[in-house]
Amino acid sequence: MINTPLIERIKTNFNTQFGTEPLLVFSPGRINLIGEHTDYNEGFVFPAAIDKGIVAAIDTSDTAFCTIVAADKNESIEFSLNKLQPIPNGSWRNYVLGVVDEVQKKGLQLSPFHLVFGGNIPSGAGLSSSAALENSIVFALNEFFSLRLSKKEMILISQKAEHHFVGVHCGIMDQYASMFGVQDKALLLDCRDLSAIEFTIDFKEYTLLLINTHVKHNLAESAYNDRRSTCEKITKLLHIKALRDANETDLLKIQDQVSTEDYQKAVYIIQENQRVLAASKALKNNNLTAFGKLLYSSHNGLQHQYDVSCTELDFLVDLTREFPEVLGARMMGGGFGGCTLNLIKKEAIEKFTNKASSEYLQKFGINISSYQLKIANGTHRIS
Repeated sequence: MINTPLIERIKTNFNTQFGTEPLLVFSPGRINLIGEHTDYNEGFVFPAAIDKGIVAAIDTSDTAFCTIVAADKNESIEFSLNKLQPIPNGSWRNYVLGVVDEVQKKGLQLSPFHLVFGGNIPSGAGLSSSAALENSIVFALNEFFSLRLSKKEMILISQKAEHHFVGVHCGIMDQYASMFGVQDKALLLDCRDLSAIEFTIDFKEYTLLLINTHVKHNLAESAYNDRRSTCEKITKLLHIKALRDANETDLLKIQDQVSTEDYQKAVYIIQENQRVLAASKALKNNNLTAFGKLLYSSHNGLQHQYDVSCTELDFLVDLTREFPEVLGARMMGGGFGGCTLNLIKKEAIEKFTNKASSEYLQKFGINISSYQLKIANGTHRIS
């Protein structure tokens, strides 16, 4: 299911630049059926790895320095393993440097290496290219240097890299889904103990369709950290470990100590955790109508309670209500842009995307993109 031309492109790029045969790794992006912003509240999420991702190629460096090449951007960085620190506005470089730094913090021995990476995850789609990149780096290092890290240890390294070098205090869902994904299965993940239950995904005459808004509002990263801080503040007021442990009755006790906006954000997290568990039951019972209603309910909470949606996302979700062939839709990811996730009858895809394309272009002056994705295996070595 991996894109063979992508593999060949990265391998050829490495051969051209460094003249050796590299070890190759594929690390996928992810979708999330339902459960947004619940992972850093130690709650439940429902992600799956996809067939688009990042290929990384690694081999020994013949110099005292490491060289990393971002093939798609035609950019590179050279660095010493002894002097690692975040680069202001470093973009992709900080994800890579952060992973290398976290590996070394564990006392593991690395020597200079060359690495080339590139991918086919649509830009700005909210399919977690950052987690795919982090996982591709840590997995490649683990394989190449025989570090004997477990998959769990690797995803925690990826998460810490994002916290410490990128400055986004992300939860664990993206890294987990990218690393542990299973073909044709979604993972009901408990973000507290990292246990997961696999659900075979077969929607029969329906499928998941992503519509990319092609917008990313500036609020995205700062708002993400703000939302996490709000949740942690309320957790402290309730004297609990995480919002996952609260219910709406608990919240009433502190309602007069927080703003209406922050109160609603906490209500959203509690309700979203309940929706994830309800969604897993709906899928177990093959009740796609109930599952679709939960998607709409999730979007409503993200729009009006957690306040992370945007006009473009709301427009596309509202448009689906004109189509009985769409059972449910919601924004997916951190918010303020990216994609909507739509559960739609396969036969209606062309009709829906044509209408969405013309009306979205007319209203926003932007062309949307649509993707049908296959659910794939997690990060692995390419043989």
